[in-house]
Amino acid sequence: MKVGIGRAAAELGVSRDTLRRWEAAGKIEVERTPSGHRRYDLVQLRGLAPAKSEAQRITIAYARVSHQNQKSELKNQIHLMKTFCEDNGWKVDVIQDIGSGVNYRKSGLRELIRRICQGDVGRLVMTHRDRLMRFGIELVFSLCEHFGTEIVIINASSLTEFEDEIAEDILEIITIFSARLYGSRNDKNRDVIKKLTAVAKELES
Repeated sequence: MKVGIGRAAAELGVSRDTLRRWEAAGKIEVERTPSGHRRYDLVQLRGLAPAKSEAQRITIAYARVSHQNQKSELKNQIHLMKTFCEDNGWKVDVIQDIGSGVNYRKSGLRELIRRICQGDVGRLVMTHRDRLMRFGIELVFSLCEHFGTEIVIINASSLTEFEDEIAEDILEIITIFSARLYGSRNDKNRDVIKKLTAVAKELES
């Protein structure tokens, strides 16, 4: 990702003069726009940024629920994690989302991943493993391992909770794809969507 000098300095926590010194010393390559402005490659710069000490790295508690009507559950998650972190003497920031576990574009999730990749996060706390996301969670865990972020999961989800969440996510996936397929003139597609929707609703009940 290419950014200007102000954004690059803010992302890395260094001054603009530091970036200019790195450029003058040949440590980094800088592109110039037609108007002469510097453009920096953030991936390259992050390899040169000074590593944060453990005291500078924050604990982040991530909370998520699927629907707006579950806000009380969201508050319960946040309260539990704050209490847990306080009992362990950890300073904590809370990131929260309302959205499906199969929605990877949630603002909170994207903010969490951004901060992990910046090296800001020393510890990630969740009430349950699947609060983060339903599928692809191992990719985020690999990022945590790479950037030295400890993962703390307070509780193990019960089988009933897991089945309920999976049913909701399956129904959402079907809803998304049915909008694309149902309008087609292919009767077979329509029949498949109707059957899958019925199965998902049966699981949810």
